Amino acid sequence: MTVYAVAQLSITDRARYDRYQRRFLEVLGRFRGSLLAADEHPSVEEGSWEHQKVVLLAFPDTAAFREWADSPEYQEIAADRKAGSHGVVLLVAGRPEPR
Repeated sequence: MTVYAVAQLSITDRARYDRYQRRFLEVLGRFRGSLLAADEHPSVEEGSWEHQKVVLLAFPDTAAFREWADSPEYQEIAADRKAGSHGVVLLVAGRPEPR
């Protein structure tokens, strides 16, 4: 079942975050993930929101997400994301495929 990683981020060190971002697609491309959306200026349509960026990724299943997230390649660049931003990452299950 497809899973979606939803990151909601506030950027605190632009240089560190930009360094992470420059290598992100290269690393993601080595795994089975897809970048569906990345927006630093989303429109808040209801409620309040404290962050400034949303990233939406898709993976074929939880195992594929874990393979990417736990990989040495991603962990190396994630140090810059963690140093240059704070926020939350949610893993959301997609709906089951129809039979």
